Amino acid sequence: MKKFSKYILTTLIVGSLSSCEMLSDFGDTNLNPSATNSPTYGALLTNVEAGLGGFAAQTTPGYFCQYFSETQYTSASLYAIPQADFTGSYAGSLYDLENIITTSGNKSMSAIAKILQQYIFWNITDRWGDIPYSEALKGAEATRPKYDTQENVYKGMIQALKDANGMFDGSLVTGDVIYGGDAAAWKRAANSMRVLMAIQLSKKFPSASAYAATELKAALADGVITTNAQNFKISYPGGNFQSPWFNLYNGRRDVAESATMVELMTSLSDGRQAAFGGETEEQGVANSNNSSNIGMPYGVVRAKAEAFTGANPKWARVLRGDFRTPTSSQVIISAAEVALARAEAADLGWTNESLNTVYQDGIKLSFDQWGLAAPSPSYFTQAGVALSAAGTGANFKNISIQRYIASYPDGLQGWNITRKSGYPVLTPAPDATNSSKKIPERYVYATSEYSSNKASVEEAVKRVAAYDQDAKVWWNQ
Repeated sequence: MKKFSKYILTTLIVGSLSSCEMLSDFGDTNLNPSATNSPTYGALLTNVEAGLGGFAAQTTPGYFCQYFSETQYTSASLYAIPQADFTGSYAGSLYDLENIITTSGNKSMSAIAKILQQYIFWNITDRWGDIPYSEALKGAEATRPKYDTQENVYKGMIQALKDANGMFDGSLVTGDVIYGGDAAAWKRAANSMRVLMAIQLSKKFPSASAYAATELKAALADGVITTNAQNFKISYPGGNFQSPWFNLYNGRRDVAESATMVELMTSLSDGRQAAFGGETEEQGVANSNNSSNIGMPYGVVRAKAEAFTGANPKWARVLRGDFRTPTSSQVIISAAEVALARAEAADLGWTNESLNTVYQDGIKLSFDQWGLAAPSPSYFTQAGVALSAAGTGANFKNISIQRYIASYPDGLQGWNITRKSGYPVLTPAPDATNSSKKIPERYVYATSEYSSNKASVEEAVKRVAAYDQDAKVWWNQ
C-alpha cells in the first residue's frame, strides 16, 4: 500500500438491500469483494450510518469535559498526549460517502451522504483544529491534501449542509436506517447541525449581524429539530449492530460517570441523574436498571481509582442499564440541544425568540428524551438554573451548564461546550501527568501524518503559536 493511499482508499461493499427501515434488514455486507466492481450504494450508506454512533460515544473527550472518569487504566484522564490518527475516518466512512456522491447518480442519496460527511468532518475538526477538507477525498488528484484552517472548514461545512438541502429530488433512497429516506427529516437534521456549528463560533463572530448569527438565523428559517420524535438518532437492532454504550461495558468496566457530573446534578436536584448513572454494567440481573449517584473520583491514579471502586461496588456506570442495552438508541443530535443553542443565540441578541421559552423548552425536552417527567416549576427558579434579562452576559453560565447536561453522554459536545464557555468550571485532574497540568484543548496530529503528509501538517502546525495539546482551537481563541 502506498503511503498516501489512506486519503484515497475506498471500501467496496457488496450485497443487497430490500428495505431502508431498520439496521436488522441490512444483513451481511461482508461478501466476496471480487464478485462485482460496483458498490451497492445502499449498503455503503447503511454501513456508515451503523458506525456513526461511535462518533457520539467517544470516551476521551468525555474525560476532558469530566462527564466520565477512568476506573482502571487512567492515562487519558490524566492527560497523556491525545495523539490519535484521524485518517481511518477518511479512508473509511468519508470515502464511502464520497463514493455515493460521485458515482451513484442518485441525488437524494448523495444529499444524505453529504450531510453525514459534514457531521464526521465536524467531529474531526473539533478535536484537531485544522484538517484536510477542501482537497480531501479527491483520490489521485490530491494525495497530499492541504490542511484547511478551522475557519474555512466550518464555513465549508455550513455551506455544504445548505447545498445538500437543495439536492433532494425525490429519487429512491435505499439503505437509510436513520430516517428511512425522509427528505424533510434529513433537512431538519442538516439545519440543526448548522445551528450547533454557528453557535460554536460565537466567540469569533459575536455580533448579531456577523457570520455566525446570520447562518444560525438562516438555519432556523429553514426548519430544525423541535421534538424528540425528530431526533437525529440511530436505533440498533442488536446482533451485529449493538449500541456503542452497551459495547462500552461488554466484558469491561473501566469507565464511570464522574463525581464532577454527579455533584453537578446533585447540586441542582436534577432528576436526569436517574438516567445518567447505573449501578451495574451487567444486563439481565436484578439491579440492571437501578440508578446510581456514586460518582467516580476524577483524574486519579490507578491505585486510588481501584481503591474507590473496591469500596463502592455500586459506583455509577455511564447510563442506567435500560439505556445501555444492545438495542438502545444512540442520539446524535437532540431537540434539547438545538433548543438550548437557540436559547444562547436569543441571549446574545442574535434572534428575537423568547429566551425563557426556548430555554425551558430545551430543558423539558431533555427530561423527556430520557423518559422523565418535566421538572417542577421550582427547578427553573433556583439560582443555578434561573435566567435574568437577556443581553447582559449574566445568563451565559446557566445556559452553558444546561447545554452541557443536555449533551450527556456525547463527550465531544460536552468538551466543545466547556472549552468555549468555561462552564461548568472544571478542576483539572489532581494526578495529571502532562507538564502543564491543564485540561487538553485539542488532539495533536499523529506521527503518521508527518511521514505521509509532512508539508501539509507542518504548515498547519506553523499556524499555531505554541502547538501542543494546550493550544486552543481556532473557535476558542
